[in-house]
Amino acid sequence: MYYVYILECEDGSLYTGITTDLERRFKEHQEGKGGAYTRAHKPIKIVFAEQHENRSIASKREAEIKSLTRQQKINLTNRR
Repeated sequence: MYYVYILECEDGSLYTGITTDLERRFKEHQEGKGGAYTRAHKPIKIVFAEQHENRSIASKREAEIKSLTRQQKINLTNRR
């Protein structure tokens, strides 16, 4: 299983990514091991997550979410 997720960062920005282990990946982001963006914008919480059966589907969904406007991403997180 793969997860597509959105993190809210300290500065209010949103970060979208994919992983096979949501808790582990969030911890990596918080420890500064998750990538350049989350090293500069510390994540404070997971605001959205979806499960997908394989990497291909998850990657396509990640790209779809990344193309959304900020407001569309906020609306998506409010549907939980």
